[in-house]
This record gives sequence, C-alpha cells and structure tokens, in this order.
Amino acid sequence: MCLLIILFPLLGFLSGSLFGFLLGRNVIYITTSFLFCTLCVSFYLFFDVFFNGVNYKLEVMPWILIDSLNIKWSFLFDSVTVVMLIVINLISFLVHLYSINYMGNDPHLIRFMSYLSLFTFFMLILVTANNLLQMFVGWEGVGLASYLLISFWFTRIQASKAALKAMLVNRIGDFFLILSIFLVYVTFDTLDFDVLFGLVQYKLNYKLFFFNMEIFVIDLICIFMFLGAMGKSAQLGLHVWLPDAMEGPTPVSALIHAATMVTAGVFLLIRNSFFFEFSFVTSQLIIVIGSLTAFFAATTGLFQNDLKKIIAYSTCSQLGYMVFACGLSSYETALFHLSNHAFFKALLFLSAGSVIHAINDEQDIRKMGGLKNLLPFSYAAILIGSLALTGFPFLAGFFSKESILELAYSKYNVMGWFSYTLGTLAAFCTAFYSIRLLFLVFLANPNGNRTTIINAHEGSIEIFLPLFILSFFSMFVGYLTKEFFIGFGTDYWIFSIFVLPNNYGLIDIEFIPLFYQQLPFIITILSIIICYGLYANYLPDFFNLKKNSTFIKIYYFFNRKWFFDKIYNHIFSQFLLLISYNIAYKKIDRGILEYIGPFHVVNFITEKLYLVKQLQVGSIEKNLFNIFIGIFYIFIFFFVTNAYLSIEAFIVYAFLIKNILDNN
Repeated sequence: MCLLIILFPLLGFLSGSLFGFLLGRNVIYITTSFLFCTLCVSFYLFFDVFFNGVNYKLEVMPWILIDSLNIKWSFLFDSVTVVMLIVINLISFLVHLYSINYMGNDPHLIRFMSYLSLFTFFMLILVTANNLLQMFVGWEGVGLASYLLISFWFTRIQASKAALKAMLVNRIGDFFLILSIFLVYVTFDTLDFDVLFGLVQYKLNYKLFFFNMEIFVIDLICIFMFLGAMGKSAQLGLHVWLPDAMEGPTPVSALIHAATMVTAGVFLLIRNSFFFEFSFVTSQLIIVIGSLTAFFAATTGLFQNDLKKIIAYSTCSQLGYMVFACGLSSYETALFHLSNHAFFKALLFLSAGSVIHAINDEQDIRKMGGLKNLLPFSYAAILIGSLALTGFPFLAGFFSKESILELAYSKYNVMGWFSYTLGTLAAFCTAFYSIRLLFLVFLANPNGNRTTIINAHEGSIEIFLPLFILSFFSMFVGYLTKEFFIGFGTDYWIFSIFVLPNNYGLIDIEFIPLFYQQLPFIITILSIIICYGLYANYLPDFFNLKKNSTFIKIYYFFNRKWFFDKIYNHIFSQFLLLISYNIAYKKIDRGILEYIGPFHVVNFITEKLYLVKQLQVGSIEKNLFNIFIGIFYIFIFFFVTNAYLSIEAFIVYAFLIKNILDNN
C-alpha cells in the first residue's frame, strides 16, 4: 500500500503524457482522482505511523552495485515523511481541483495537469527516499518539473526567461549538494540514512585538507548540504529565481511555494539533523542566512506592486524563519511552521488567482480596489490567509512563528538575539505589506478599468471548494497540531529527528520574560494599525512623505529588490560573459582548440598531399621507383618493430621490383 503513494501520481502523469490524445479532457479528472487516492492512502499511513509508532522501510530492487557502493530503490515512511505526505498530497490535490476551472479554457490543459502530477511524483520521491542518492533523483526531478511548469506558457518570453533563471540558479545549489553526497560516500562508504545515523559519531574527528586548510569533514559535509538547500529554499543570494517564477500560472505558484519545491531545502535540513547537530559552524551559518533572508524578503515585499510577487516574497521570508529554526536545533518547530505555512500560503496564492481570474488577469494592485463587495468570498479567504501569515493570534501562523521567535530569544547568546531581532522586524514588515495588499485590492476606491471591475465575479465550485478547505486549515491547524509537533509530552519524532540534549530549547521558551514573548504580537498589531491608518485616511503628511526625495530613494531600493538582480546582471553575468567570449571562445575555442584541432589537421593533410602530388611526374620508371621506396620504408618499419618479419621476403620483393624496372 505504501508504494501506491508513489504510483498514483506517476500514473496520472503517464495518462496525460502518453494517452492524452485518446482520453482528451478526461485526463483532468483522471489525474485529480489519482491525487485524491494518494491523499487517502497518505492519511491512512499517517494514522498508522502515529498510533502504532512504527516506521516502514521498503526495499524495492537494487539500483547501483559498484565495489562497496550498494544503492537500492528503497523507501522510508517515518514520522517526518508521513507529515510531508499529508502536506504535499493535500495541497497538490486541491491545486489539481482548482486548476480544472482556473485553466479550463487553456488549449494545453492536458499537458498542464500532467506536469502537476509529475511535480507531485518527484516531490514524493524526494521525501520518501531512504538514501541521499535517491533523494537527489527527486531533488533534480522537482527542478525539472518546475522548469516545465514555470515555462508552461512558453510563447511568453518572460516565462521562458524565468524558467531558465530558476533552472540555472538551482544548478548552483545542486552542485554543492552533489559534492556533499560524494563527500558522505567517501567518508562513510554508504548513503543510507539509517546506517549514516549510527556512523556519524565515529567520524567527528575525521579531518581533510580543503583549499590547503585542515577542516573537519562533518563541517564540510554540512556546509555543502546547506548551500544545496539554499538554492531550493531561496535563501539570500540564491533567492533571485523565486519572484520571477510568478510568470507561471497561479496554480503553479501555489504548488511551488506552499508544499513542494521551496520546502525541499528545509526538509533536507530536517532529514539530516544527525549531521547538522555535530557541526557548530554550519549551525551558526544557517542562523545568519535564515535571519537575513527573513528580514530581506520582508522589507522587499513592502513596496512591491505585483499581487503574486508580494506573496512570493512573503514565502521567501517565511522560509527564512524555518531555516534559522533548524539552525537553532529546533527541527520539529521548523516542520511545524512548514506545515502551517503550506496551508495559508496555498490559500493566499489560490485566492489571489481567483481575484486575478475575475478581473481579466490584472496583477497590479494599484489598478484594483473596491472588490470587497464584488468578490466577498475571495476577500474573506485572503483576509484569513493574510492574518495567518502575520501571526495573528490563534490562527495557524501564530503558534509556529511565535514559537520560533521565542526559541531564538531563549538561546541567550549573540546568534539568538540576532535572529530574534531580525525575525521581529520581519514580522513588522510582514504585517504591513499584508494589510497594504488587503486595502489596495479590496478596501480602497476602485482604480482599475470600470468594465473589468463591474464584471468581476467569483469562480465555480472547483475554485470555491479548495479555498474553503484551505481557509479551515489556516484557521485551526496550528491550534490542533501544536501539541503533536512541539508538545513536551510528544515522542513522535524520537526515531526521525536527532537533537543533542544541550541544544534542545523548547523547554526554555516557557521561562523567557513575558515582554519578549509578547513583543512580536505587539509589533504585529502596531504594524497593522499604522498601515491601515496611513492608507485608509491617506493623511496629507503621508502624501508629502511619498514625494520626499529620500523616501523615493528608499522606495526605489526596496522596489528593485535591494538591487540583487542588477548586481548579478551587470557585474557577475556581464563579467562572466566577457571572460567567456574573450578567453574561452576567442582564445581557447576559436584559437587553441581549432588550431591544434580541425584547422591543423586540414592544413597538415593538405600540405602532405601536395608533396605526394609532386611525386606524380608522368614517368612510369620514376613512379615505380617511388612505390619501391615507399614500400621499402614500410618493410623497414615492420622489420624494426616486428620480430616475426622474414628478411628473405624483403629480399625477394626487392629482386621482383628490380626485374620490373629492367624489363621497362
């Protein structure tokens, strides 16, 4: 039964890709039905693992057997995996259902639904893998499927460019991940998680030389692995692909941002907790990068005007929270926030898609407004999702985000204060841009085309049902599952997540000062009041502030995403292109390689053939003499190199040539 979870999405993909021309539009119902079956099996498996406390390991067949490298197709269904299965399959099923109406008029709907199932299949391969190499197959498959989905509208140049950007940026992270996998095998002679878990403690003092520096191998493995996770989870520096990925259809954005691709990096950190717990250097690096990502993305989202990009930057910011929670050794809290975030982020994207669909695919929030009465259900859904995102009390995001910030403060060290401060500032910015989005889209006076605004209407049941389910989860899943994920009495993670006793901090969060427990909530409420007051009343001072030259520069800085794209495009990309053209292309490819390669061979053959041609003088005697000389050299060569050549044969041949010359 466990393998049905992997098989159903694959069958959904094959039904559309191979038999779509026979089945027609029935493919959309077939793929959705397969995902529903997968979801049902996932729930059954979750309750089985939860109540019985057992883990399933299935070895299907051998894959690679070279010397000591023995890799099998094996699947692990433990407590972490089954939680990810629920999140992935529930979001994926709702996205499939939503797409039936949202993409209903697209002529390539069958291909789209097939790609969605392929995406889900590879993500399930990733989270169920029992070894690093099999996980890498799912890791690369998710990247491939994301490329296909982002560039689904391939006739749009921006969509194709965004897909290429996502692919190239993720290749950087993938390169470091494969380096970590090689290093793990060299060090431990295995890639299986269950074996690695028991061997790590015996290699803690194992060192190697890296760039002429002596470094602990565990530190190097963890650093490379984290750099790999940075690419998929869009951490600072490798985040540039994430906002551009909004060029794909809205269901793609919901699938990528909510439950699949961007959470793969966080899952990698959680799955390999037994490595990261023994690498203090990498843990500090994870805290710094995660905290900076949360702050950077939150500030960037303040002044974005594209509806989907605002939500995309909120994803990047929330991923920062999850990552630095892993750096603080609270992997279960990171998984808790991952689970909560999946529901309210999918709700935000699908609700945004409902709004965009209703107003002729307009995405600029400055051209919206007045939609509260025209799209009441979409307004309610986005309101719930936005409040959950801000960490409003008793909604999903409140329980996990507050726990992460309290955990950061409870460390009582520099890294804890650093992450707590930046996380709190990010919470302020998150609340501000969430309320700004709500006000400009729904509450402000209409700013768009009159005909478009008047004709706006809600979607069908296929759009209503996913939004309703996600709204329910966004409100209650945090409250219902808090004790399950991070309760003091739970032993659910004992066989899946490893935390050193000195690093466990969930007990300490109950004893931090009350002011610092409530500060993120106070900051959030203050940000909501400030934003609503500024935009609802639109005070003259606010208008004058927006015209101020200093404010314009700040706005331009954040609106242009801290100039990361400009730096990459005008410094790194141009520099690499110039080097590639002037050195790699002109000097090496068109220079050295062509000179010693095809040009040299052609010139050499031409010159030698010209010399051979000069031997043809029209005289039979001289031609035969030249033949004799040539064969003479051949015999000399074989005589020197081959001991079996008979010298008598050479003499006989020489006399034969002499007789021919005498007769002529």
